[in-house]
Amino acid sequence: MIALPKRGCSNNVLPLIRTLFDIVLLRKGPDAIPRSGFLFALIVILWLFASLAGVALIEQYSESDFFIGIFGGLVGILCYAGVVFISGHAPRILQTVSAIIGCGALIFLVFVAEYVLFLPILGDVPTGLIANLILLWSVPVEGHIIAKAMDRHWYIGIVVAIAVFVLQYLIYSVVAATP
Repeated sequence: MIALPKRGCSNNVLPLIRTLFDIVLLRKGPDAIPRSGFLFALIVILWLFASLAGVALIEQYSESDFFIGIFGGLVGILCYAGVVFISGHAPRILQTVSAIIGCGALIFLVFVAEYVLFLPILGDVPTGLIANLILLWSVPVEGHIIAKAMDRHWYIGIVVAIAVFVLQYLIYSVVAATP
């Protein structure tokens, strides 16, 4: 008989999810996430799961939106990693990127849940407005994460996050408009 560890998968994953929620609520920074390649891979899987949930559950969210979102996300991650590197905190890149991807995945899962649950009740316009506000919350969250990673004031992180958001929006606009 094979001896199984006493801690189940849920006991290993739940602290990570709790930590990501604390970061989304601006209670903790990226330093709360361990520097681990395995954990990073797990967070990337969570990000892909959240994106695929959007494709599966939201009728207006197409496969091309999925790929454009992944591309835009990768561009954002590269920008954030570059900012952390330039600020002289290269050892924090893995934790910072893990926090940004993980929090983005959680925010997107909340977006998907809100859209699926409220669309039949509220209709298109109010549901879309609430969904966009949920997604917009990623800007202060990413600003918080990047500010903590660079040891700078929160406002500096917000400026960086807004710049990355605008870049991602421009990429989405250009790529989505291409026939």
